[in-house]
Amino acid sequence: MGATGNVGTSLVAALAADPAVTSILGMARRRPAWNPPKTEWAPSDIVRSDLERHFRGADAVVHLAWLFQPTHDPVLTWENNVVGSMRVFRAAATAGVPALVYASSVGAYSPGPGDRQVDERWPTDGWPTSSYPREKAYLERCWT
Repeated sequence: MGATGNVGTSLVAALAADPAVTSILGMARRRPAWNPPKTEWAPSDIVRSDLERHFRGADAVVHLAWLFQPTHDPVLTWENNVVGSMRVFRAAATAGVPALVYASSVGAYSPGPGDRQVDERWPTDGWPTSSYPREKAYLERCWT
C-alpha cells in the first residue's frame, strides 16, 4: 500500500532489483505510468477496496499509504490514515500474511524536553493539535 509515494517508489525499485524477489504487487489509489520489472499494479483504496484478496499468498505486506493533506479535513485524514490502516492490518492477518511492515514516524512521539535526548520508551502521544502525529500516535498505541 502506498507504492507510488516517496518511500514506496524507492522500495519498489529496490525490490525489483533484488534477484531474490520474484514478484511485486504495487498498490496505490492510481496506477502510475512507471513500469518497474517484476511489478504489477492494483489500483486500491485502503478505506474501500477488498484488500484481503490482494494479500492472499503474499510473503509480506508493506504499508506506506498515508494522507498528509488536506490538513483542514481531519475526518478525511482520520478515515484514510487510521481506519484504512486498521483495515490493512486486519486484512493482512486474515489473509495469513507472515510479515507486515508499517512505517512509523518520529511524529508519533510526544514533544521532548529539549534539554536531553529521549529513547524509544518516550510516550507516543504525538502533538494533539496536528492530525499527522495524532493519527500516527493513535496507531502506535493501539496496534503495538
